[in-house]
Amino acid sequence: MSAGLKKSSSNGCEKSLTCEEQLAKEEVAHEAETGKIYRSNYIDKHGRTVLVMRPGCQNSKSTKGQIRYLVYCMENAILNLPSDQEQMVWLIDFNGFNMSHISVKLTRETAHVLQDHYPERLGMAILYNAPKFFEPFWTVVKPFLEPRTRNKVKFVYSDDLNTKKIMEDLFDIEKLESAFGGNDDSGFNIVKYAERMREDDKRIPEFWKRVNPQSASPPPQPVPTSPIDLNSINLSSDSDASDNGKVGSSPNHVSDSEGLPPNKRVLVTEGGENSSREIH
Repeated sequence: MSAGLKKSSSNGCEKSLTCEEQLAKEEVAHEAETGKIYRSNYIDKHGRTVLVMRPGCQNSKSTKGQIRYLVYCMENAILNLPSDQEQMVWLIDFNGFNMSHISVKLTRETAHVLQDHYPERLGMAILYNAPKFFEPFWTVVKPFLEPRTRNKVKFVYSDDLNTKKIMEDLFDIEKLESAFGGNDDSGFNIVKYAERMREDDKRIPEFWKRVNPQSASPPPQPVPTSPIDLNSINLSSDSDASDNGKVGSSPNHVSDSEGLPPNKRVLVTEGGENSSREIH
């Protein structure tokens, strides 16, 4: 996304953006490079935008940078919702995920952003093939989530006989990525995604202005319930280096732990027909 930006000859910044805003834009571009979060080019059968998340593709230790990119993706997901739909779906692929990616701090900040600034925007979060060692971590972070959010999170496994029906009920299998049991094996392409990011940026130019409250004008619709000042995220440290919390400890004793990106997976089953293994 940062490639090909027009620069001002006077100060090296992209025209119409302050240097602070441009740095934020470049930070988002860096966070996007590995495909750890992106808006898919398909929607679910209810017309909801789908955010694909791959915590195993983490490429940053900046908590603020990761939260800024999450907010960017949330804004774009909302921007691309049809007029009759207000919620999105998170699809979380745990392929390549390991203990080094776990961060209580980042998960806590993600929960704060989702629940305080985007209430009821999440329709469902599907955690696909979460590893066994994720269970104690989930036990630790579950209390950070409000019941209405927690109840939208479902764990789905490719070796479960019900999974195929669950995914077919929600998605067009021809368009769904093969990582989630679909037939599309094209994979993430940063060049194509960057093109889509640039097109979305044209529709929400005020997103970058919100980085600098002094230059902000009233945000466009649709927006989060409480517009986020991304510079005011209250973090004791911008990285997870000071994270001393243990995954197996009580939530009351968790300070900051080391590295995990935003999560994904929730399955809203109507009529109780769909079942899945859920970690308690």
